[in-house]
Amino acid sequence: MKEAMYYKKSKSHLQCVLCPKNCVIKENQFGFCGVRKNIKNKLYSLVYSKPISVAIDPIEKKPLYHFLPGTKSFSIGTVGCNLRCKHCQNWQTSQAKPRHYPTSTLEPEDIVKEAIKNDCKSISYTYNEPTIFYEFMLDTAKLAKKDNLKNTMVTNGFINKEPLKKLLPHMDAANIDLKAFDDQFYREITSAWLEPVLESIKIMSKKIWIEITNLIIPTLNDDPKKIKEMCKWIRNNVGADVPLHFTAFYPTYKLTDIPPTQSETLFKARDVALKEGLNHIYVGNIMSGEANNTYCKKCKKLIIERSHFWVHKNNIENGKCAFCGEKIAGIWQ
Repeated sequence: MKEAMYYKKSKSHLQCVLCPKNCVIKENQFGFCGVRKNIKNKLYSLVYSKPISVAIDPIEKKPLYHFLPGTKSFSIGTVGCNLRCKHCQNWQTSQAKPRHYPTSTLEPEDIVKEAIKNDCKSISYTYNEPTIFYEFMLDTAKLAKKDNLKNTMVTNGFINKEPLKKLLPHMDAANIDLKAFDDQFYREITSAWLEPVLESIKIMSKKIWIEITNLIIPTLNDDPKKIKEMCKWIRNNVGADVPLHFTAFYPTYKLTDIPPTQSETLFKARDVALKEGLNHIYVGNIMSGEANNTYCKKCKKLIIERSHFWVHKNNIENGKCAFCGEKIAGIWQ
C-alpha cells in the first residue's frame, strides 16, 4: 500500500480530492474508484506497484497518431476506475476491486527497466483510468524521464486541477476520451459530468501533446448537431491541429441491446469535423482504410500510411511534410 497524495482529514472521515467526485470516506471504507481506502484515518492506494495488465503496444493503439509513430510503448494498468461507463470495453478490470485479481509487484524502477529492455520509447498508463493509480503513475513517470523515456496516458480526463497540474511536467502526451458533448449523457451513462473533462482538456493542451477520442454509440451520442458543437469547441479551445479519433461502439457490459456503430455514421462524423475546420480526423474500430492515414493539411499528400496500428510509410522529416515542407503538428522524435 502507498499513502495517497490528495486527501483532507477530519475527525470522523477523510475526503479524497484527487478527482471531482471528492469522495467522503469513513474508516475502513473505499472511495468510488474502489482502490483508495481509509485505514486508521489515512488514505491509501491499494494498487501502487500492482498492475494487472502489462503489455508492449504500438503507440498507435492508444491511439496516438502524431506521437513517435511506429514506436513501441510499455503499457500498464491496474484495477479500478472513477467512472461507471455502461459501455466500458474493459469493465472486467475497470470495475473490479484489488481482491478480485491476483497480482505480482512491479515497482516503478522495474517498469522503467523493462521498457528499456524491450526497446520501448515510452511508457503508457492505460487500460483502466490512470487517475486512480496516480501515485504509481507519477513515481514511474519521474523515473522514466531520467532515462529519456516519454510518458503517455490514456484518460477520461475526470481529475481535479491541482493533481493534474502536478502530473503534467512529467507527461509528454495524452489521449483523452471525450465521451460525448452532452452533460446528460455523462451523468446517465458514465456517472460523471462533462465540465471537469473539458477543463482538463484545456489544461493538458497547454502543457503536453494531446489527441481526443470520441466513441460514437448509436442513439446515445451520435446526434450530428452535438458532434458539430464538440468539433467547434475543440477548434476554439485547443486548436484545429489536435487529432480527433471517432471510434465504433460494439455491444458490451450494460449496453448489449444497442447495435454496433455503422461505418457510415463514423464517416459522417468525420465529414462534420472536417467542415468545422479540424485538420486531422481519424476513424477507428473498423476497417477504415485511408481514414487511418495522415495527410498534409497544405499539399494534401499522404505523409503517414497506417493499417491495424502499424505504420507502413512515414514521410515526415524533422516534423515537416517531406513533399512541401509544411510543419505537421505532433511530437515526431
